Amino acid sequence: MSDQGNWQTKRATIRARTEFMFNNDLFSDVKFFVLSGDGKNDDKSKQVIPAHKFVLSVSSPVFEAMFYGELAMTSDSIELPDCEYESLLEFFHYLYSDEVNLCGSNVMGVLHLAKKYMVPSLADKCAEYLVDNVDPLSVFNVLPSALNYEEEDLIDACWTLVDEQTEAALKSDGFATIDRSLLEAIAIRDTLFIDEVDLFRAVDLWATSKCQMQGLAADGESKRKILGERIVKSIRFPVMNQEQFSAVVLDAKILTPEEVVLFFQFYSSTLTSPIGFPESKRPGIIYRCGRFDRLLHSCWFYATNGFTDYINFVIDRDIVLYGIYLCGGEGKSHSVSMKVINCENNCCVSSRTGIFSSRQLKYSRNGENYFGYEVSFDPPIHLKKNIQYRIEAFISGPESGYGLSHFKSLFWNGVTFTFSTSHLIPCHGTTYAQGQFAEFVFSLYRRP
Repeated sequence: MSDQGNWQTKRATIRARTEFMFNNDLFSDVKFFVLSGDGKNDDKSKQVIPAHKFVLSVSSPVFEAMFYGELAMTSDSIELPDCEYESLLEFFHYLYSDEVNLCGSNVMGVLHLAKKYMVPSLADKCAEYLVDNVDPLSVFNVLPSALNYEEEDLIDACWTLVDEQTEAALKSDGFATIDRSLLEAIAIRDTLFIDEVDLFRAVDLWATSKCQMQGLAADGESKRKILGERIVKSIRFPVMNQEQFSAVVLDAKILTPEEVVLFFQFYSSTLTSPIGFPESKRPGIIYRCGRFDRLLHSCWFYATNGFTDYINFVIDRDIVLYGIYLCGGEGKSHSVSMKVINCENNCCVSSRTGIFSSRQLKYSRNGENYFGYEVSFDPPIHLKKNIQYRIEAFISGPESGYGLSHFKSLFWNGVTFTFSTSHLIPCHGTTYAQGQFAEFVFSLYRRP
C-alpha cells in the first residue's frame, strides 16, 4: 500500500503522515481479525485490519493498557467477535485521522467501539449523527444502546420520536426485538400518541413473537406471563369502545375471565367497584407554544377596574388546549376572568376565573426567563381545525410584562397557529403583534 519511495516527504503534516499509515501493513505491529459482515463466523469469512499499537494507544486508554500496561498482551493478533469489519475500519479511520464517515450501516458499531475503547469524542459524534438521523423505522434499534450507554441527548431524541410517531415506531421491525423492560417503559408512558387499541395490538404481537422465540404456544396465559402484570395493567382498556374491546382484546385472550366480566359490567354501567385499569386517555406530549419573538418585563398597565385583552386564532389541526400562559411580574398577582369563544357561533367553549400569582418561567421559544402564570382549563378543551376562536381575558391588578412579535402565523410541533387582532371594544391593546397571551399549552387531538 505504500507509495513508491520517500512517502514521508510528500506529506507535510504529522496528521497526513499518520493518516497514511491507516489500514497499512507498513510498520504494522498488530492485526485485528473481524467478521466480514456476511453473518458467518469462520476463518474464511474473517477479514484482517493491520494497525499500529502506538497510534491506537495515544487515542485510547484501553489500547494503552492492552499494549503497554503491566499485563500487556504479547500476541500480535487480536480477534474481535463483537464487531464487524466496516465498523472497526471506520473506528480506526478516526483514530488515525480525527475524521469519521458515519452511515446507517456502521454508526451503531462505531458507537459500540468508541464506548468500549473509551474514545468519548467519537462517541459524541456518533450520538450527534443518530440524533439527527433516527427515524420511526430505526428508533428501537437505537434506543436500547442509547439507554445502555447513557447518552442522554440521544435518549431524549428517541423518546420524543416514539411519543410523536408512536404508531409507526411500534410497527417497525425493531420493536419486536426490544426487551420486556423497555416494553414496560413504553406501556406506562402518558405521552404516547396512539389509539389505545393499536397499542394493545402492538403489545399482543410482541408477546406472540416472544412466545414463538421461546417455543411456547402463543395462548393468552403464556402471553400474559411473558408480559407481566405491570404491562397488562398499564393498558388503558377502559378508553376503548366496546366494539374494539370485543373484536381485538377478547380474541387475544390475555385478560382473565373475571376481568372480562368486569369490563362488560363497565360497558353496561353496572360495575360497582374500581375496574383496576387506567380509565383516562393518554394525553400525548403537552407542548407550550410561544407566540412572541421576545418578552418585555413591564409596562403593560391595568386600570383600577381592569382591562380586557383579546386575541383571535385559527389552527390547521385539531388540538386539546390545556391552558394559556399570561405575562405577569415578579411577586405580583392578578385577578383574571378568561373565556374561550367559538367565533362562528359566538358560544363560550370554556371559562376560568381566579387570582393568579406569577412565578419565574422559561419561555418556550428561546428559553429566556420571564414572570408569568398559567390559566388552565379543567377539563381541557377540544379545539377544531379551521374554526376561528377568540381568547378574552379581563385582567385587573398591577402592571405586567408583555410580548412583541412580527408574525401572524407560526408552526409548532405539527400545528400551524394563525393569529389575528380582535376588533372588539373596549380592548386593552393586545394584537397579533403585541400584548398578552404569551404561550398556549396544548397536545394533539386523538379521536375518541
